Amino acid sequence: MADIVKAGRTVQEVVESTPVLKNMNLSVKYDANIRLKREDLQMVRSYKIRGAYNKIAGLSKEQLQKGIVCASAGNHAQGVAYSCKKLGCSGVIYMPETTPRQKIKQVKMFGGEYVEVILTGDTFDDASNKALADAEEHGKTFIHPFDDPKIIEGQGTIGLEILQDCPDPIDYIIVPIGGGGLASGLGAWIKEFSPQTKIIGVEPEGAPSMKTAFEKKENVSLECIDRFVDGAAVQKVGDLTWRICEKVLDDVVVIPEGLICSTILRLYNEDAIVAEPAGALSIAALELISDQIKGKNVVCILSGSNNDITRMEEIKERSLLYEGLKHYFIVRFPQRSGALKEFVNDVLDQGDDITHFEYYKKHSREKGPAVIGIEVRQPEDLMRLQERMTERNFVFEYLNDKTDLFQFIV
Repeated sequence: MADIVKAGRTVQEVVESTPVLKNMNLSVKYDANIRLKREDLQMVRSYKIRGAYNKIAGLSKEQLQKGIVCASAGNHAQGVAYSCKKLGCSGVIYMPETTPRQKIKQVKMFGGEYVEVILTGDTFDDASNKALADAEEHGKTFIHPFDDPKIIEGQGTIGLEILQDCPDPIDYIIVPIGGGGLASGLGAWIKEFSPQTKIIGVEPEGAPSMKTAFEKKENVSLECIDRFVDGAAVQKVGDLTWRICEKVLDDVVVIPEGLICSTILRLYNEDAIVAEPAGALSIAALELISDQIKGKNVVCILSGSNNDITRMEEIKERSLLYEGLKHYFIVRFPQRSGALKEFVNDVLDQGDDITHFEYYKKHSREKGPAVIGIEVRQPEDLMRLQERMTERNFVFEYLNDKTDLFQFIV
């Protein structure tokens, strides 16, 4: 614990002691006292600066002169870049070639002349392998994004601040999990000084690496993950973080990506908060544990806000699908004039909206297939929509639950 206190003094040079603010909308919705630890308000818009700076600031003069290297597709890269500039240390940051330009630009801005960004490969693993090879060949220090004691201690300073700033005993702390650095550091501090507080870790459904490790009682690597929640999508959590989380976490829950998207949109529309997918994880989890937290004091870690605006259409799409408000069909239209007009007038109800339409006319067939996306007002409207298509002899196939076909549309 002394190391986290020391880390707290170290990171004061670069981090804000972010507020723990009560959120009225969430508190009313879940009948609980919900506070948000606003790590999205850091200079680099995420908590990652804490661990990165604590690690790099602790390097020897010789290590700093040789330089550092890391791999990241997002927030860790920004924290490392800012730390390099602050400490006058040269750094090479490997990022996948698929990294959005906005994130690359931010890394270069924070690092300035002290940082070189190298784009390589299609995935984080590709970039990480290159970074490790560079570190070994040139004697540089590799700055791991999570599985390092100094990184963990830096992230643990969030727990220190929460206990300092919350006037009432805390019943639950909800924390997002990627590689486990935040959960293990925060969890170690909280369990030492507030052992009655339950700590719930949260992962995206498409990358449940910590949950899988808990169930199998060993740290395993997932064969395939959904990288949509890029800040929390790892195939394997850290060996060190896993051992700590096994002791300090009371539970790990997994959240559907669609629910995360709905949470992002609600935070923006209701509270003017911009959250990235990983940043919204802890708040999305409230929906699944609502019965447990009624009347309780709850703190959610809003871990970051580096959300690329170009992703908003996909976020809205995933939200509508999860909420049961958007549906895709293959409809086989009779190849005669007026068929589409009949569909619009007699099948669609007031409030139904065609959001996607692709028609393939083939003169040699009686019916031409069209892929149609329809947005409805209420989830229960789907059944009535299908009934009207059947009544009016429109042959259709529902696509939302056909994964192999659906992936080509969404």
